[in-house]
Amino acid sequence: MKQKYYLLSLLAIFTLIIYIAFTPVVKNTNQTKKDTSAQIKEDTYNLRFGHNIPTSSILHKASILYAKKVEEKTKGKVKIEVYPAQKLGNDHQMVEMAREGELDIILTPTAKLSLAMPSMQYADLPFYFPKKEDLYTLLDGKPGQILLENLTKIDLIGVTFWENGFKHFTANSKLETLEDFKDKKFRIMKSKLIKDQFNVLEARAIPIDFHSTKKALENGIVDGQENPLIAITSMGFHEVQSHITISNHAYLGYVFSISGKVFKTLPSDIQDILINTAKEITKYERQETAKKEKELLKIIENAKLNIHILEDEEKERIANKMQNIPKSYEEIIGSDIISKTEEYLIEKYQNSDEYVYLGLDADLSMGAKVSGLAIKRGIQLAIEDINNQGGLLGKKVLLIARDHSARAHKSLNNIEYFNKKENLIGLIGGLHSAVISSNFEQIEKSDIPFIIPWAAAPVLTEKTSNNIFRVSANDKYASAFILEEALKKFDKPAILVENSIWGRSSLEVMKKILEKESKAFSKVIKFNRGEKDFLDEINKINKANANGIIMVSNPIEGSKIVDAVFETTKLPIISHWGILGGDFFDKQKSKLEEIDLQFIQSFSFINNQRKEAKDLATKYMNKYNVKTIDKIKAPAGVAQAYDATMLLAKAIESAKSFEKQNIKNALESIKVYNGIIKDYKNVFTKNNHDALEKKDFFMAKFNEDGLILKVGK
Repeated sequence: MKQKYYLLSLLAIFTLIIYIAFTPVVKNTNQTKKDTSAQIKEDTYNLRFGHNIPTSSILHKASILYAKKVEEKTKGKVKIEVYPAQKLGNDHQMVEMAREGELDIILTPTAKLSLAMPSMQYADLPFYFPKKEDLYTLLDGKPGQILLENLTKIDLIGVTFWENGFKHFTANSKLETLEDFKDKKFRIMKSKLIKDQFNVLEARAIPIDFHSTKKALENGIVDGQENPLIAITSMGFHEVQSHITISNHAYLGYVFSISGKVFKTLPSDIQDILINTAKEITKYERQETAKKEKELLKIIENAKLNIHILEDEEKERIANKMQNIPKSYEEIIGSDIISKTEEYLIEKYQNSDEYVYLGLDADLSMGAKVSGLAIKRGIQLAIEDINNQGGLLGKKVLLIARDHSARAHKSLNNIEYFNKKENLIGLIGGLHSAVISSNFEQIEKSDIPFIIPWAAAPVLTEKTSNNIFRVSANDKYASAFILEEALKKFDKPAILVENSIWGRSSLEVMKKILEKESKAFSKVIKFNRGEKDFLDEINKINKANANGIIMVSNPIEGSKIVDAVFETTKLPIISHWGILGGDFFDKQKSKLEEIDLQFIQSFSFINNQRKEAKDLATKYMNKYNVKTIDKIKAPAGVAQAYDATMLLAKAIESAKSFEKQNIKNALESIKVYNGIIKDYKNVFTKNNHDALEKKDFFMAKFNEDGLILKVGK
């Protein structure tokens, strides 16, 4: 019986093998991916492309051309169907569809995309780009590249910028002067920046959907609106308005992007074709838009609108009224983007012997970008005061800020750029001691006065024969102060220090102090920048019976350390100020309610009775549209950068020269300066290039709103 069963089993297996061997393999030609709208049929890709513009527009014409060229280049493998005029949903819906992989390609106004990616408000900055050629250069250059790369954070592949042209104002009354805008109601697309633009003009901004705008104008819900000529005519706004002002005040750019989820499913050759074809058509799309505008202006003339071209003098008045908008949005758009734009505009329009230049080399884009912007703003405020008093030796001062992204090689490139810059009077550094020390040789060779308003490693100013000065903590004093304050709170401290010149120098100072008292840390841990998990390190500290932690860290790693402390014993922490250079508090707000964390500071605007500090706070809030004093981020960076800039200016005025050695000698001879932080006396000498001492420091902590308060105050 068993033998019979065995033979039957063999027969069944043999039959199955024969069936498999001779059954033809059928390819699944209807394969679809759940996370993408790209339908794949025998290597054919059907993609959907959505935008909000009518079929009569140049943007739609360019979209159709794009679809045609892609099909030609792929020999029919890729077919793109274009859906105009919000057929697939409004802009916000299409953006979300693309992020989810439900729509393949989108063309989105920058202002609409800025809800998901706030940096895209760059193109909406009013009266910021002198000529459209400047804007094209910037969008096609580094600023635009950064903006497009940022889109990967929201699962979009940014490709290029198309356009609807520059915007103009329409209304049912004349808009010829600044005063004509007062109390008028304007339709805007939903954008805080654009709303602020009209607030500055003392007008009222009302967000209304693009396709509902004509009815709102007809019904008197709003008095006017802003749009390029192509949008004004294609949507019939000129039919319900009596006046148009040709102002070219802002740009209506469109971002061409591809769904990231779709893109990664496509073969690399098709990816390249999709990207390169869009870039190729960019120039054509812009040229066609410019040509079309001449025809559109004729249509508007025939509609009997009163056409007014904004006079240069009035344009300058309005532009001056709005000049703080780019600065107040710098943190949102990105200081690296704004600084690169400012550099371009200075090089093109303000590169002459009428000006002298001050350079900033700092992190404006990475983990310490908050510190970089604080330093930049402190310098800007000082320069504004200097220029209001006539400048330096009869010349206006301009700031050129360059981003080093916390990388020594980028800093080196910046220093080499500044070395070649004519009429450069000085350089100011950023937060990272390691970056500055890596380029010591180049800084010394340049002979340019180099002032540090944040980095604290002692080695930076030990060689007083060099050209480096500091208005910040020197860790010879700061580390001693931190240790002293820590020992008041716990007698068995452990220490976590960044394995950099800054961290190692802090550790060395503290160890020497403890050795003199026959004491030691219960645990010493060095960590490298970029570490993401500190749970093992904190467990080692706990096993060593430490009852508190001293932390010498920058914001990113400092935040990770707090994560690990929160998960374990919630030991108290005394920290260096490196954690204040980024978004440390925003990330750790809830955990800091249960962890006692204090940190060293040299300055605060809060409860500061010093007149100079009060005045600076007022200027800061006015210039950067900050409502309350507690919203001034990294206040020590602002104050130290302001004082550093004013000390440099004082030295130049004293030397009556821009010659580098004369400035250095004058810096070492300043007797008195009534600064923001304190009254400086004999600020620098030949043997001491540090302006702050141990007595200038205090301990601080965050309150529940992130306000930095003196401990005990």
